[in-house]
Amino acid sequence: MALFNKDIAATNQNEKQVNPVVVRSENVAKELMSVAGSNGVHVSTLDFNLLDTQTYTRLNSDAKEGEWEELASDEVSEIHDGKFLLDEKFELKQMYEIEIFTAVESPLDGLETSIGANSAVTKAYLTIKPGSHVTYYEGFERDFRALIAKKKLRANLDIEIFDGVMEASLSKLMATIRVNQDYTFEKKEMLLVAQGLEPNPTVDDALVLHYESSDEEVDEKKRIDYSKRGYLKSVVDGDLLIEYVKPRLGDPGRNCRGEFLKPSEPKVNNEPTFNVSDKIKVIDSEKSIEYRAAQSGYVVFENGTYDINSEIDVSEISFKTTGSIETKLDADVSINVKESDVMKDAIGMGMEVEVNEINVDGNVGPNAIIRAKKASVEGQTHKSSEIYADELKINIHKGTAYGKVIHITRLEHGVVEADVVNITQAIGGTIRAKEINIELLGSHVTMSATKVITIEKLKGGENTLIIDPVLMQASQEGLKNNEEKILESKREMVEMEKEIEKYDKQVQTDQAAYNDVKKRLLHYKKNGVKMPASFVKKYKQFQQLHQHLEALKKEFVKKEERFDLLANKHSAYQDNIFEAKIINNDVWRNHNEIKFKMVEPQMEILHVPHEGAKEHLIMLVEDDNGEYVIKASES
Repeated sequence: MALFNKDIAATNQNEKQVNPVVVRSENVAKELMSVAGSNGVHVSTLDFNLLDTQTYTRLNSDAKEGEWEELASDEVSEIHDGKFLLDEKFELKQMYEIEIFTAVESPLDGLETSIGANSAVTKAYLTIKPGSHVTYYEGFERDFRALIAKKKLRANLDIEIFDGVMEASLSKLMATIRVNQDYTFEKKEMLLVAQGLEPNPTVDDALVLHYESSDEEVDEKKRIDYSKRGYLKSVVDGDLLIEYVKPRLGDPGRNCRGEFLKPSEPKVNNEPTFNVSDKIKVIDSEKSIEYRAAQSGYVVFENGTYDINSEIDVSEISFKTTGSIETKLDADVSINVKESDVMKDAIGMGMEVEVNEINVDGNVGPNAIIRAKKASVEGQTHKSSEIYADELKINIHKGTAYGKVIHITRLEHGVVEADVVNITQAIGGTIRAKEINIELLGSHVTMSATKVITIEKLKGGENTLIIDPVLMQASQEGLKNNEEKILESKREMVEMEKEIEKYDKQVQTDQAAYNDVKKRLLHYKKNGVKMPASFVKKYKQFQQLHQHLEALKKEFVKKEERFDLLANKHSAYQDNIFEAKIINNDVWRNHNEIKFKMVEPQMEILHVPHEGAKEHLIMLVEDDNGEYVIKASES
């Protein structure tokens, strides 16, 4: 906002006095400077009165300038509504008759004000600084309006023509000051005191590559992560890829100085010179041309043509070659990583890949992260790598993998978590799933399932097989939440039991007195005798005590019902534990432990099959004594 210098009244009586002078001018600020210069004083020591204002208009033709015509006072305010303000040939000017003199003390000296405007001077504001103080008096509003007019004239702004906008806010301020009489502005106040016609800007043409929107990630030190360079630009059907913004001439306006604001001619430098394939649809409208994806994939630009492909082959994904690759999971993009040398990493150290489908011929390096809907790794995963995929196949797994259905040829001390896990050979590691199937089980494998664990051949030992009904994270969170509610319910019931016990004792203690009062009141009523107020009060107190006790007991019953509901829900978390099973299609060898984890009662039941045992099916059952035991059978 452009700011203009504020008036500073001269209060020093020793300041050189200027004889009053009346001038007629189009530029008040210029006349004030001229008088100040000729009298050797600073312009801030001068003030003026506005004696008369004349407004003139004319229409300029191409052939000659028209004659200026003066407007009547009642016509001035109507100019703002006329369409001719947007006519470039329409001109207006104002002539002011003013009396200039040395500034003297004023009742408004306590106001610190300034005039400001936006860059186009289509809006002007009067700013009142915090701490400014005024006292209301007869004629205050007249003087305040005069102050605004003088501020505007010093800033070379027209008056009366564009003033209508200030009436609402000015009336509110005047009412506040009138009610308070003495008023101090606690915060800055800004009043819109003039508003011209705002132009709509000209629009230069532009070519916006939306599909190249920055994917750069910045760390807390504001440094660019160059490992994420946006190697592929993925899109889904309907995405806006490219937009050509057509050039558009703006609309004219007129500022608060009466100046016509002519829009500049639009610049045209970016007209499309490329072609697009049939996988990109073109939408031509009045303001733009949109190029939108007609299918999912990633954008390519070759030989002057934009296209969308769905599959790409790369030799490796590394900091040196591609950087991390992050595409939309629902974009139909498939990456084939061809590096298969066992001594190299197909997915380099620290690389992150997010893609719909990825097939890796080689190894996944340290700290690499893969996110996909479908993924396969023909090599091995590093112990610090992570893979997230709905469908996942891994040859040799040493890292961490999460998914829905995971197939692993050889598990070597890696971690696996999924709905269904199928492993050809396991020689160490941790498995968590609803269903686990292992063809050849070696040693030092911990496997936890909610439904079933199946082993075809058992060669090793020191394995732990666990059935845990709340193994999955959602179940764990639900159980924890339910346990918290049970504890809260127990606490509320204990507190209410104490309160019921307290009131119950009080009722029993006062019962004899209550019966006596009741008997006396019935006697008074029967004999038509006016009942003593103290007896009536005691009787009502006894009744309220009884009613409160009954209400507590009813509320306690509701809390008991809620507790039973939560307890039943708690027990329901383990309902499927009696259907869960461990199947070993081989004999048991070496030392292996089987555990069933129960929720209610919270306990762990252990079973250790002995060497050579043909326990094919192992389940948890409740025996005739109501105890939970592990049952093993050969079929």
